[in-house]
Amino acid sequence: MLQLTPSHSLHKPLLSSQNVSFSLLQSCKTQQEALQLHALSLKTGAFSDPLIASRILSLYADPKINNLDYARSVFNHIQEPNLVSWNVLVKCCVGNQRSHDAIVLFYKLIHEHVPDNFTLPCVIKGCARLNAVQEGKQIHGLGLKIGLGLDKFVQSSLVSMYSKCGDIDSARKVFDEMGERDLVSWNSLIDGYARCGKVEVAMELFDRMEERDSFSWTVLVDGLSKCGKVKMAREIFDRMPDKNLVSWNAMINGYMKSRDFEMAQQLFSQMPTRDVITWNSMIAGYEFNGRFMESLELFREILNEDLIPTPATLVGVLSAISGLATLSKGRLIHSIMVKHGFELDGVLGTSLIEMYSKCGSIESALTVFQSIQRKKVGHWTAIIVGLGMHGMADNVLQLFLEMRKNGMQPHAITFIGVLNACSHAGLVDLGRYYFNLMINDYEIEPTIEHYGCFVDILCRAGCLDEAKNVIGSMPMKPNKVIWMSLLSGARIHGNVEIGDYAAQRLIEVSPDTIGCYVVLSNMYAAVHQWEKVAQVTNPILRQKIYSKLSEVREKLKSVGHVPDTSQVLLCLEEEKEKEVELENHSERLAIAFGLINLEPRSPIRIIKNLRVCNDCHSVTKLLSKIYNREIVVRDNSRFHHFTNGSCSCKDFW
Repeated sequence: MLQLTPSHSLHKPLLSSQNVSFSLLQSCKTQQEALQLHALSLKTGAFSDPLIASRILSLYADPKINNLDYARSVFNHIQEPNLVSWNVLVKCCVGNQRSHDAIVLFYKLIHEHVPDNFTLPCVIKGCARLNAVQEGKQIHGLGLKIGLGLDKFVQSSLVSMYSKCGDIDSARKVFDEMGERDLVSWNSLIDGYARCGKVEVAMELFDRMEERDSFSWTVLVDGLSKCGKVKMAREIFDRMPDKNLVSWNAMINGYMKSRDFEMAQQLFSQMPTRDVITWNSMIAGYEFNGRFMESLELFREILNEDLIPTPATLVGVLSAISGLATLSKGRLIHSIMVKHGFELDGVLGTSLIEMYSKCGSIESALTVFQSIQRKKVGHWTAIIVGLGMHGMADNVLQLFLEMRKNGMQPHAITFIGVLNACSHAGLVDLGRYYFNLMINDYEIEPTIEHYGCFVDILCRAGCLDEAKNVIGSMPMKPNKVIWMSLLSGARIHGNVEIGDYAAQRLIEVSPDTIGCYVVLSNMYAAVHQWEKVAQVTNPILRQKIYSKLSEVREKLKSVGHVPDTSQVLLCLEEEKEKEVELENHSERLAIAFGLINLEPRSPIRIIKNLRVCNDCHSVTKLLSKIYNREIVVRDNSRFHHFTNGSCSCKDFW
């Protein structure tokens, strides 16, 4: 607290003398002291002195106090603020993430003063934060006009702004014109090239640098990681003289995005220190790779270490819970959010709605949606998609209408939710209407997902010729989902000709899609074309599965597995026959099917109504390690999570 001496009596003009005024103002360190002096300046009339008022403004804007509202209030009461005062307020706005306000202030400033080499870098920084490259170019032009185009501080801020906004050519042009390049400019340009994927140029600049700091190394590691060049990023990372936390986090992110979660885990375990961003990267990375249980386990560790999760943490965890569809865990996370007072106005609310929808509790999803005071497009879209997922088409269309009445602009994903709802409810006319509305009224270019929804609507309704024509008119190549929709529609409506056509195209696009042969076989069976059924089923479907089983058998032998034939209860005399019987157990066939159809490293989930036998349990443990897969088996009593050669039941079930 600022102490006033007896000589500083309120009966005397305390702030009328500039020497006394500035000595007091310069000794001010807290907001309370600033408020006292501010009040005293108003009472004594000293505030009318522009120098005193400017100094009080600077106090409120100082990082130690940093009260933008008070600073703005003082500024508004200064009769004729000088350029210094304008600069102070512009800088304070940018520092408080109010860059739009800073740009508005700047346009008012230029009607009163000529900006200097302090003004321009501040407002250019604000443009960079808003990704407002056009406004940045206008300010660049003004700088050239008033003779500040070659100022090193202005040029450095322009290189940074253009780089962050993705205009790397403009950034390079300014950089090449610089007479004196500081470290910030080099780092900004390297960051810009790395951001836009031109990592070779970024590497070339990095090698040319005479001086580097930790940011120089980190920018390159981060840029290479984000571009998928993880091997190159690791080489730079290993060369770093002082590895900072940001570089560790960048490498973990890079490994997770390239689906090498083992290397990410290895780095995570080696880190000398971790922050919440590190944990978030691991949680989101495991979720991205479909390893939902590991994601939840890491979240449990965060809570055990008394770290407060951030919204990013919770978004990753909620996505993992959505993948597992475990409603009880979702409710637990929701309670944690309530306990810590997390707001649902942003992406966190969207994630919570999605989680409840995917976990089967659409009522809870609706409750969350209705509780959000300031609903954004993401919230409306999440509940529309969720309701469509649950077949509640009437609710979807009602909410979509309400959304539009509230002035919300639906985006591409919103229309996917609406079209899906029309598909599930068989609303073919409305499906056509909304597909055309999206294109004509909202000028949204349909993606392959939109075409997939529309084709599915037509196929379910039996409009197969129209669906075929829509596919033929698509500006992009149809994927296997679209051809599968046409094939399924042909099976349902008994159109063998279109079914054959769709199957032929599907086999061309994705010959390993076993579901194609199953649907084709069912279609032929429905019209009693038994010869075609045999042709489709025997040589293709079964051949692929048994070929995979043969591969599995050889891999098991190579690691020394000996079948436990005591598990075979049939009356078979030959040991070989017993081994073959074990190979045909349902979970073996299911695992083979999963290995054929699912993406590498993605989990295989199996449900069976009998207890897992000892031999299948041993085999599944080995296969989880051989194929680097998580295999989840639910038998008649419990879940078994097989990972890296071990099972969650610890061999007791």
